[in-house]
Amino acid sequence: MSDINITPYIDILLVLLIIFMVITPVRQMDLDVKVPQQPETNEPVEVDSNVIVVSIGESAQIAINQEQVSIANLGRELEKIYSARSNKNMFVSASPRLPYGDVVRIIDIAKGAGVGEIGLITEEIR
Repeated sequence: MSDINITPYIDILLVLLIIFMVITPVRQMDLDVKVPQQPETNEPVEVDSNVIVVSIGESAQIAINQEQVSIANLGRELEKIYSARSNKNMFVSASPRLPYGDVVRIIDIAKGAGVGEIGLITEEIR
């Protein structure tokens, strides 16, 4: 028999393919983050009255600029606010004791309501 038996080569090729598929990292879904720069002075910063801040308390109370809103109505309220605005930026202020998943859920609702960029407001650690 003068033909080359290629069956073992195909088996090796398939095994290598499976190995490379297993060790290749799977791309995870993540959030793009822009880290704020440290201000050069300690002077208080003036906050524009048109800025929208969604606050989340420790017991998951949600407020849009100090006005209480339920999580069921949050998407509708944000759609009303952002439908007529050209500035689609929003800030989220959450309690440090709040689970990470709750904050991500609020960000997800905001993105679904048409919010562009979302900034996170943190407490200063002293």
